Amino acid sequence: MGLCSDAAMVLFYDIQGDGADHDDWHSYEHFHERLSVPGFLRATRWVATEGAPRYMVTYEVSGVEVATSPGYLDRLNDPTPWTSEMMPRFRGMTRGFCRVAASSGFGLGNAAVALRFAPAQGAEERLTDWLAGDVLPALASRRGMVGAHLFQPTPPPPMTREQSLRGPDKAMPWLVIATAYEAAALERAAAEHLAPEALRDKGASDEITLGRYALHYTATAEEVARTARPPALTPQMRRSDRSRR
Repeated sequence: MGLCSDAAMVLFYDIQGDGADHDDWHSYEHFHERLSVPGFLRATRWVATEGAPRYMVTYEVSGVEVATSPGYLDRLNDPTPWTSEMMPRFRGMTRGFCRVAASSGFGLGNAAVALRFAPAQGAEERLTDWLAGDVLPALASRRGMVGAHLFQPTPPPPMTREQSLRGPDKAMPWLVIATAYEAAALERAAAEHLAPEALRDKGASDEITLGRYALHYTATAEEVARTARPPALTPQMRRSDRSRR
């Protein structure tokens, strides 16, 4: 596998109001908190270069069982004050734990496409075989490309305090994420290998969404383990550009 593991939690969403405030909370507090939970390996935030939703976030995890682990559920049911303030501002959340069903290439490029779709009934195996055997290797082998991965969702995790604050999540569909170090190369590769007509011909349903994203921030659990937990901030401190230590 080109990722840190063969499982991940993926989120797509928008934020009402100040996006800079969200990015500050997400980077300063939330990533550190999530990567301190046993089983979380790497967190990556992407922002849309065009269209919506603005954010795509991936958390690579040791296995899909992390979704119901005590460490994770304890955090979700005991949100920090800043998290509690942020949750009602989330809009259109699509969230789910997924198995990495197939992967080609390695590393993480600074440009990504995210293709969301669902298989037609009875076409799951044929579609998986085509994507794993033909599409992902072809994407990853092109000049300027880094890797391509197929994510298939598992059953939704239980309702938690955090989710109740922002409202119900939409279920995650199937997902292909491909990354590149050259955005133009990614565009060419996606146009050739991720065309909606070809997906539908191989068994995808009609609704197909392609988003384009740029890398915004990434961190690993190993980095967090070597870093002290950041101190809680008052609302006034959050708005300050001065040192927070």
